[in-house]
Amino acid sequence: MAIRKQNFNPEDDLGFGTQAVTKSQRLINQDGSINVKRKGISFFNTSNNYHTLITMGWGKFWLLILAGYLLANIIFALVYVSLGPGALDGSVETINDGCIYHRFMDAFFFSAQTISTVGYGHIFPKGMAANTIAALESMTGLLAFALATGLLYGRFSRPSAKIKYSGHLLVAPYRDGKGIMFRLTNMRRNTLIDLQMEVIFSYNEDVKGKPVRRFISLELERKRVSILTLSWTVVHPLNDDSPIKDMTAEEMESTGATFAILLKAFDDTFSQTVHSRTSYMYNEMVWGAKFKPAFDRDEDGRIVLNLDKIDDYELVTP
Repeated sequence: MAIRKQNFNPEDDLGFGTQAVTKSQRLINQDGSINVKRKGISFFNTSNNYHTLITMGWGKFWLLILAGYLLANIIFALVYVSLGPGALDGSVETINDGCIYHRFMDAFFFSAQTISTVGYGHIFPKGMAANTIAALESMTGLLAFALATGLLYGRFSRPSAKIKYSGHLLVAPYRDGKGIMFRLTNMRRNTLIDLQMEVIFSYNEDVKGKPVRRFISLELERKRVSILTLSWTVVHPLNDDSPIKDMTAEEMESTGATFAILLKAFDDTFSQTVHSRTSYMYNEMVWGAKFKPAFDRDEDGRIVLNLDKIDDYELVTP
Protein backbone atom coordinates (compact mmCIF):
# COMPACT_ATOMS: atom_id res chain seq x y z
CA MET A 1 0.00 0.00 0.00
CA ALA A 2 1.29 3.45 -0.96
CA ILE A 3 0.86 5.03 2.47
CA ARG A 4 4.01 6.15 4.18
CA LYS A 5 4.57 4.34 7.46
CA GLN A 6 4.63 6.65 10.44
CA ASN A 7 3.85 6.86 14.12
CA PHE A 8 0.11 7.32 14.55
CA ASN A 9 -1.14 9.98 16.94
CA PRO A 10 -3.95 8.61 19.18
CA GLU A 11 -5.43 12.10 19.35
CA ASP A 12 -6.30 11.98 15.65
CA ASP A 13 -8.76 9.07 15.86
CA LEU A 14 -11.89 11.26 16.29
CA GLY A 15 -12.97 9.07 19.19
CA PHE A 16 -13.72 6.03 17.01
CA GLY A 17 -10.73 4.00 18.13
CA THR A 18 -9.42 1.31 15.79
CA GLN A 19 -12.81 -0.05 14.71
CA ALA A 20 -12.66 -0.70 10.97
CA VAL A 21 -15.24 0.93 8.70
CA THR A 22 -17.39 -1.52 6.73
CA LYS A 23 -19.95 -1.18 3.92
CA SER A 24 -18.67 2.28 3.00
CA GLN A 25 -20.08 3.86 6.15
CA ARG A 26 -19.00 7.40 7.00
CA LEU A 27 -17.50 8.29 10.34
CA ILE A 28 -18.92 11.81 10.05
CA ASN A 29 -22.01 12.43 7.93
CA GLN A 30 -22.11 15.19 5.33
CA ASP A 31 -24.35 17.31 7.57
CA GLY A 32 -21.75 17.11 10.36
CA SER A 33 -23.54 14.61 12.59
CA ILE A 34 -21.62 11.62 13.95
CA ASN A 35 -22.53 8.34 12.27
CA VAL A 36 -23.03 6.34 15.47
CA LYS A 37 -26.32 4.70 16.42
CA ARG A 38 -27.01 4.99 20.15
CA LYS A 39 -29.08 2.52 22.12
CA GLY A 40 -30.15 2.44 25.75
CA ILE A 41 -31.17 6.12 25.99
CA SER A 42 -34.43 6.49 27.87
CA PHE A 43 -37.30 8.16 26.04
CA PHE A 44 -38.08 10.10 29.22
CA ASN A 45 -34.62 11.67 29.37
CA THR A 46 -35.77 15.31 29.25
CA SER A 47 -32.33 16.77 28.53
CA ASN A 48 -31.91 14.44 25.55
CA ASN A 49 -35.41 15.25 24.27
CA TYR A 50 -34.67 18.97 24.50
CA HIS A 51 -31.47 18.50 22.50
CA THR A 52 -33.40 16.52 19.87
CA LEU A 53 -36.07 19.21 19.53
CA ILE A 54 -33.46 21.96 19.28
CA THR A 55 -31.32 20.23 16.64
CA MET A 56 -33.89 18.44 14.43
CA GLY A 57 -34.72 19.84 11.01
CA TRP A 58 -37.29 22.62 10.66
CA GLY A 59 -39.68 20.43 8.70
CA LYS A 60 -39.75 17.74 11.39
CA PHE A 61 -40.02 20.37 14.11
CA TRP A 62 -43.11 22.05 12.63
CA LEU A 63 -44.65 18.68 11.82
CA LEU A 64 -44.18 17.61 15.44
CA ILE A 65 -45.70 20.87 16.76
CA LEU A 66 -48.71 20.52 14.44
CA ALA A 67 -49.18 16.85 15.31
CA GLY A 68 -49.03 17.61 19.05
CA TYR A 69 -51.53 20.45 18.66
CA LEU A 70 -54.01 18.31 16.71
CA LEU A 71 -53.59 15.32 19.04
CA ALA A 72 -54.23 17.43 22.16
CA ASN A 73 -57.39 18.93 20.67
CA ILE A 74 -58.66 15.55 19.51
CA ILE A 75 -58.15 14.04 22.99
CA PHE A 76 -59.94 16.89 24.76
CA ALA A 77 -62.72 16.86 22.15
CA LEU A 78 -63.31 13.17 22.80
CA VAL A 79 -63.46 13.87 26.54
CA TYR A 80 -66.09 16.60 26.01
CA VAL A 81 -68.13 14.32 23.75
CA SER A 82 -67.96 11.52 26.32
CA LEU A 83 -69.53 13.80 28.94
CA GLY A 84 -72.77 13.86 26.95
CA PRO A 85 -74.73 16.37 24.87
CA GLY A 86 -75.27 18.70 27.82
CA ALA A 87 -71.56 19.20 28.60
CA LEU A 88 -71.18 21.98 26.02
CA ASP A 89 -73.86 24.57 25.42
CA GLY A 90 -74.32 27.32 22.86
CA SER A 91 -74.91 25.52 19.57
CA VAL A 92 -78.43 24.12 19.55
CA GLU A 93 -78.39 23.16 15.87
CA THR A 94 -75.36 20.88 16.18
CA ILE A 95 -74.61 19.81 19.75
CA ASN A 96 -78.14 18.85 20.63
CA ASP A 97 -79.17 17.30 17.32
CA GLY A 98 -77.76 13.91 18.29
CA CYS A 99 -75.26 13.74 15.43
CA ILE A 100 -71.96 12.49 16.89
CA TYR A 101 -69.96 14.06 14.04
CA HIS A 102 -71.38 17.52 14.65
CA ARG A 103 -70.89 17.14 18.39
CA PHE A 104 -67.26 16.12 17.89
CA MET A 105 -66.46 18.98 15.51
CA ASP A 106 -67.98 21.57 17.83
CA ALA A 107 -66.09 20.01 20.74
CA PHE A 108 -62.87 20.05 18.71
CA PHE A 109 -63.10 23.75 17.83
CA PHE A 110 -64.17 24.60 21.38
CA SER A 111 -61.04 22.77 22.53
CA ALA A 112 -58.90 24.76 20.08
CA GLN A 113 -60.32 28.00 21.47
CA THR A 114 -59.84 26.88 25.07
CA ILE A 115 -56.30 25.55 24.74
CA SER A 116 -55.19 28.82 23.16
CA THR A 117 -57.25 30.84 25.73
CA VAL A 118 -59.01 32.65 22.88
CA GLY A 119 -62.50 31.84 24.16
CA TYR A 120 -64.94 33.28 21.60
CA GLY A 121 -67.82 32.40 23.92
CA HIS A 122 -70.15 30.93 21.28
CA ILE A 123 -69.84 27.52 22.91
CA PHE A 124 -69.22 27.22 26.65
CA PRO A 125 -68.88 24.39 29.18
CA LYS A 126 -71.82 23.52 31.35
CA GLY A 127 -71.61 21.60 34.58
CA MET A 128 -68.81 20.81 37.02
CA ALA A 129 -67.20 18.07 34.92
CA ALA A 130 -67.02 20.10 31.69
CA ASN A 131 -65.77 23.23 33.49
CA THR A 132 -63.09 21.22 35.26
CA ILE A 133 -61.86 19.74 31.97
CA ALA A 134 -61.90 23.21 30.35
CA ALA A 135 -59.87 24.67 33.23
CA LEU A 136 -57.37 21.83 32.98
CA GLU A 137 -57.11 22.30 29.21
CA SER A 138 -56.47 26.04 29.48
CA MET A 139 -53.66 25.40 31.96
CA THR A 140 -52.23 22.72 29.65
CA GLY A 141 -52.38 25.19 26.75
CA LEU A 142 -50.50 27.87 28.66
CA LEU A 143 -47.72 25.44 29.57
CA ALA A 144 -47.55 23.88 26.10
CA PHE A 145 -47.37 27.20 24.26
CA ALA A 146 -44.74 28.47 26.70
CA LEU A 147 -42.70 25.33 25.98
CA ALA A 148 -43.14 25.67 22.21
CA THR A 149 -42.15 29.35 22.37
CA GLY A 150 -39.03 28.48 24.35
CA LEU A 151 -38.06 25.80 21.83
CA LEU A 152 -38.63 28.20 18.94
CA TYR A 153 -36.48 30.86 20.58
CA GLY A 154 -33.80 28.29 21.37
CA ARG A 155 -33.67 27.17 17.74
CA PHE A 156 -33.30 30.74 16.47
CA SER A 157 -30.82 31.88 19.11
CA ARG A 158 -28.57 28.80 19.08
CA PRO A 159 -25.18 29.81 17.62
CA SER A 160 -24.25 27.60 14.69
CA ALA A 161 -22.18 27.78 11.53
CA LYS A 162 -23.89 27.49 8.16
CA ILE A 163 -21.02 26.44 5.93
CA LYS A 164 -21.43 25.26 2.36
CA TYR A 165 -18.79 22.77 1.26
CA SER A 166 -18.04 21.73 -2.28
CA GLY A 167 -19.66 18.46 -3.18
CA HIS A 168 -16.39 16.92 -4.38
CA LEU A 169 -12.82 16.58 -3.23
CA LEU A 170 -10.46 17.33 -6.09
CA VAL A 171 -7.00 16.00 -6.85
CA ALA A 172 -5.84 19.05 -8.77
CA PRO A 173 -2.63 20.63 -10.05
CA TYR A 174 -0.96 22.58 -7.27
CA ARG A 175 2.22 24.58 -7.81
CA ASP A 176 4.71 22.15 -9.36
CA GLY A 177 2.83 19.03 -8.28
CA LYS A 178 -0.64 18.04 -7.13
CA GLY A 179 -2.83 18.67 -4.14
CA ILE A 180 -6.04 17.38 -2.60
CA MET A 181 -8.46 20.28 -2.17
CA PHE A 182 -12.03 21.27 -1.42
CA ARG A 183 -13.80 24.61 -1.20
CA LEU A 184 -16.12 26.19 1.35
CA THR A 185 -17.96 29.43 1.99
CA ASN A 186 -20.23 31.03 4.59
CA MET A 187 -23.95 30.75 3.75
CA ARG A 188 -24.93 33.54 6.15
CA ARG A 189 -24.43 37.30 6.14
CA ASN A 190 -22.63 37.23 9.48
CA THR A 191 -18.85 37.51 9.79
CA LEU A 192 -16.72 34.51 10.74
CA ILE A 193 -13.26 35.32 12.04
CA ASP A 194 -10.24 33.32 13.20
CA LEU A 195 -11.16 30.16 11.29
CA GLN A 196 -9.16 27.01 12.05
CA MET A 197 -9.27 23.96 9.80
CA GLU A 198 -8.27 20.35 10.45
CA VAL A 199 -8.43 17.52 7.91
CA ILE A 200 -8.04 13.95 9.14
CA PHE A 201 -7.53 11.12 6.67
CA SER A 202 -8.63 7.64 7.76
CA TYR A 203 -8.39 4.25 6.13
CA ASN A 204 -8.54 0.55 6.92
CA GLU A 205 -5.20 -1.20 7.35
CA ASP A 206 -4.69 -4.95 7.56
CA VAL A 207 -2.77 -5.76 10.76
CA LYS A 208 -2.07 -9.47 11.21
CA GLY A 209 -5.16 -10.38 9.23
CA LYS A 210 -7.44 -8.00 11.14
CA PRO A 211 -8.72 -4.69 9.68
CA VAL A 212 -7.73 -1.73 11.83
CA ARG A 213 -8.78 1.89 11.28
CA ARG A 214 -5.92 4.36 11.03
CA PHE A 215 -6.15 8.14 11.31
CA ILE A 216 -3.67 10.71 9.98
CA SER A 217 -3.90 14.47 10.47
CA LEU A 218 -2.96 15.98 7.12
CA GLU A 219 -0.75 19.04 6.80
CA LEU A 220 -2.50 21.89 5.01
CA GLU A 221 -1.23 24.73 2.89
CA ARG A 222 -3.09 27.04 5.24
CA LYS A 223 -4.74 25.99 8.51
CA ARG A 224 -6.03 29.40 9.58
CA VAL A 225 -7.91 32.26 7.96
CA SER A 226 -8.44 35.56 9.71
CA ILE A 227 -11.78 36.45 8.05
CA LEU A 228 -13.91 34.34 5.71
CA THR A 229 -14.92 36.98 3.17
CA LEU A 230 -15.25 34.97 -0.04
CA SER A 231 -14.55 31.27 -0.41
CA TRP A 232 -11.69 29.26 1.05
CA THR A 233 -9.98 26.52 -0.93
CA VAL A 234 -8.38 24.15 1.57
CA VAL A 235 -5.35 22.35 0.10
CA HIS A 236 -3.28 19.39 1.26
CA PRO A 237 -0.14 19.40 -0.93
CA LEU A 238 0.80 15.97 -2.24
CA ASN A 239 4.51 16.63 -1.80
CA ASP A 240 7.29 14.47 -0.36
CA ASP A 241 6.01 15.13 3.18
CA SER A 242 2.51 13.84 2.45
CA PRO A 243 1.81 10.30 3.76
CA ILE A 244 -0.65 9.70 0.90
CA LYS A 245 1.38 11.20 -1.94
CA ASP A 246 1.49 8.03 -4.05
CA MET A 247 -1.91 6.60 -3.10
CA THR A 248 -4.08 5.76 -6.12
CA ALA A 249 -7.85 5.88 -6.59
CA GLU A 250 -7.99 2.07 -6.42
CA GLU A 251 -6.16 2.07 -3.08
CA MET A 252 -8.49 4.76 -1.77
CA GLU A 253 -11.46 2.55 -2.59
CA SER A 254 -9.96 -0.71 -1.29
CA THR A 255 -9.12 0.85 2.09
CA GLY A 256 -12.43 2.73 2.50
CA ALA A 257 -10.61 6.06 2.64
CA THR A 258 -12.42 9.00 4.26
CA PHE A 259 -11.48 12.63 4.83
CA ALA A 260 -13.01 14.17 7.99
CA ILE A 261 -13.30 17.97 7.85
CA LEU A 262 -13.33 19.86 11.17
CA LEU A 263 -13.80 23.63 11.17
CA LYS A 264 -13.79 25.98 14.16
CA ALA A 265 -14.54 29.70 13.89
CA PHE A 266 -15.61 32.70 15.96
CA ASP A 267 -19.03 34.13 15.13
CA ASP A 268 -18.81 37.91 15.39
CA THR A 269 -22.61 38.25 15.66
CA PHE A 270 -23.10 36.01 18.70
CA SER A 271 -19.54 36.49 20.06
CA GLN A 272 -19.23 32.72 20.42
CA THR A 273 -17.17 29.93 18.91
CA VAL A 274 -19.02 27.80 16.36
CA HIS A 275 -18.11 24.50 14.74
CA SER A 276 -18.82 22.83 11.42
CA ARG A 277 -18.09 19.29 10.26
CA THR A 278 -18.44 17.24 7.13
CA SER A 279 -16.64 14.41 5.36
CA TYR A 280 -15.62 13.18 1.92
CA MET A 281 -15.36 9.55 0.87
CA TYR A 282 -13.18 8.01 -1.81
CA ASN A 283 -16.09 7.95 -4.29
CA GLU A 284 -16.52 11.73 -3.94
CA MET A 285 -13.01 12.44 -5.19
CA VAL A 286 -12.41 13.77 -8.71
CA TRP A 287 -8.93 13.10 -10.05
CA GLY A 288 -7.41 15.56 -12.50
CA ALA A 289 -9.72 18.55 -12.05
CA LYS A 290 -9.62 22.11 -10.75
CA PHE A 291 -12.21 24.50 -9.34
CA LYS A 292 -13.70 27.23 -11.51
CA PRO A 293 -13.85 30.78 -10.10
CA ALA A 294 -16.91 31.26 -7.91
CA PHE A 295 -16.89 35.06 -7.90
CA ASP A 296 -17.04 37.89 -10.40
CA ARG A 297 -17.39 41.68 -10.37
CA ASP A 298 -20.45 43.79 -11.03
CA GLU A 299 -20.56 46.95 -13.13
CA ASP A 300 -19.37 49.00 -10.16
CA GLY A 301 -16.34 46.77 -9.65
CA ARG A 302 -17.71 45.18 -6.49
CA ILE A 303 -16.89 41.49 -5.92
CA VAL A 304 -19.91 39.20 -6.29
CA LEU A 305 -19.67 35.69 -4.81
CA ASN A 306 -21.97 33.10 -6.41
CA LEU A 307 -22.68 30.43 -3.80
CA ASP A 308 -24.13 28.11 -6.43
CA LYS A 309 -20.69 27.85 -8.08
CA ILE A 310 -18.80 26.55 -5.03
CA ASP A 311 -18.69 23.04 -6.48
CA ASP A 312 -18.08 24.02 -10.11
CA TYR A 313 -14.94 22.39 -11.50
CA GLU A 314 -13.41 21.42 -14.81
CA LEU A 315 -11.21 18.54 -15.86
CA VAL A 316 -7.60 19.30 -16.71
CA THR A 317 -5.16 17.46 -18.93
CA PRO A 318 -2.24 15.75 -17.14
